[in-house]
Amino acid sequence: TIPLSFIVMKVFFIGKDLKINMNLFQLGSKDIGIDLGTANVLVTIKDKGIVLKEPSVVAIDLKTNSLLAIGKEAKEMLGKTPEQIKAIRPLKDGVIADFTATQLMLKEVLRRISKKYNVGRPRIVVGVPSGITEVEERAVEEALIQAGAREVFLIEEPMAAAIGSNIEIAEPSGNLIVDIGGGTTEVAVVSLGGIVVSNSLRVAGDELNEDIINYIKREDNLAIGASTAEQIKLNLGCAIPPTAQQDMEVRGRDLGTGLPKTIHVTSNEIGQAMSESINKMVDIVRVTLEKTPPELASDIMAKGIVLAGGGALIKDIDKLISMKTEIPVYVAEEPLDCVVRGTAKTLENLQDLKTVLTSSRRR
Repeated sequence: TIPLSFIVMKVFFIGKDLKINMNLFQLGSKDIGIDLGTANVLVTIKDKGIVLKEPSVVAIDLKTNSLLAIGKEAKEMLGKTPEQIKAIRPLKDGVIADFTATQLMLKEVLRRISKKYNVGRPRIVVGVPSGITEVEERAVEEALIQAGAREVFLIEEPMAAAIGSNIEIAEPSGNLIVDIGGGTTEVAVVSLGGIVVSNSLRVAGDELNEDIINYIKREDNLAIGASTAEQIKLNLGCAIPPTAQQDMEVRGRDLGTGLPKTIHVTSNEIGQAMSESINKMVDIVRVTLEKTPPELASDIMAKGIVLAGGGALIKDIDKLISMKTEIPVYVAEEPLDCVVRGTAKTLENLQDLKTVLTSSRRR
């Protein structure tokens, strides 16, 4: 028979070894921040900066239900795949539209950065739209937990954008941040480390692409894809009619003959196509200002409005918002990266900034 004291000592040392191994495992893990955007997914690692920036697109083999590609490689497949391959954008309006595809994308993202940077099972801070529901929040958390996260924290995108734009969010002073992404336009007044007033509008970059597609279909009887519309928006998109007209060649399918056709579109036409959606974005800024307490509104008048997100790069959108609100408007430095930079800064000061996080899930 084995003495009881021996068994107790063995269990003690096994438990001690397990504890040491778990501690070593956690020491090897690196915290990461994610901007899980409708258009792009960006990842930052503590002390490494932004390590991944890819379009939020996945390509799946429907026969095997396996992942074929993500990011740029998958985006090039959009609208070009045979029946057995599905290339999709799994997020819509800033939230998960296809849970399985999102999970596959996140697993591949974490696999890539784990292989290169040895992140282990990380703690993750992820930016989400301020208007999402509890069900949508749980879907984001669950997707990240299933993808390999040890712990998940959610931060509202306008707060992350404010932090990433170097706004002093803890000060007793009002700051207005406008984050125009692919799926949502987020507007928030930030003061004393919290959001005082916020609005989330599910009209943003993707809606502008749809506006361009519909305009060209209506005016030129030509069918174009989302990728072509995106290029037109980047080249000719404007919020105010330009004094100097620009144009570009656009190829698509003639809806009358079904044959390929080439047309030319101008910046004035694209401005008209986008005007209704852009006006909705401007209106949500005005609505937010109308709900802002007078003292904070006074601060915003003095400091101005900060624009972040890819939509901030639309030509003259800052001027249009300034004209409509009579407040100075500034585009943040590298506006596309503001949210992910905000998640990185939150990770650096997790204890001090825990109040800005909306939830935590542990595995």
